Amino acid sequence: MAAATSLVARSSTALTPNHVHLRSLVPRYRLLRGFRLLSTRVLSVTGGFSAPVEVCVKESVTVPGNLGDCPFSQRVLLTLEEKHLPYDLKLVDIANRPEWFLKVSPEGKVPVAKLDDKWIADSDIITQTIEEKFPEPPLATTLEKSSVGSKLFSTFIAFLKSKDSNDGTEKALLSELTSFDEYLRENGPFVNGEKISASDLSLGPKLYHLEIVLDFYKNWSVPVSFTHVRNYMELVFSRESFVKTRALKEDVIAGWRSKVAA
Repeated sequence: MAAATSLVARSSTALTPNHVHLRSLVPRYRLLRGFRLLSTRVLSVTGGFSAPVEVCVKESVTVPGNLGDCPFSQRVLLTLEEKHLPYDLKLVDIANRPEWFLKVSPEGKVPVAKLDDKWIADSDIITQTIEEKFPEPPLATTLEKSSVGSKLFSTFIAFLKSKDSNDGTEKALLSELTSFDEYLRENGPFVNGEKISASDLSLGPKLYHLEIVLDFYKNWSVPVSFTHVRNYMELVFSRESFVKTRALKEDVIAGWRSKVAA
């Protein structure tokens, strides 16, 4: 396999139960499932050796050992995937946060990532740091386009939690989807045009949750009349990077259950 992929991984220390799969993010490389390491170095696309970025994300509550349902964690992983950067994935049981995790994330939140020997929290800061440190391929969204679709997530949550069909939350969500559809019609297929950008890597996981959760809890889906939004979702969801990092449908449903019941 090493000859076929030019991938080299080394382990120099014993394993801990909290450390999980190493993933190589170069699209032509195969995912090394079940490869458990503490210390690794991976051959980068430039031909030199690059230490994997350590990333702590939520673990699945339905299938231990799988990625959990956090859209902000997926955003970070998508950024690493699209940048073709190697990363070391550490899955965290949010219901029983281990001590090692609380040392790097005192608030107990995911995602957190280690860059330049410093643990960084918040997906906004993590992805911005990755963009600055690894500018190729560029993913930055132009300033005037950075707010496109920014209200979709909050209006989705409001509608999901609503117990009153006449409280205007569905109307607000439809209004945001209308604006987004019109924007994509003029500027798409992605937010920044022909190429995927940081905005899409943020919006994609949120729309993935919207699609699954509203269908399950509300029997509601994005109307077929929003052809550009639906095409956008299909384009993003079908990318190799997205398929690798998406949560299981069952985890997404389980993750939102308490918010629906509140």
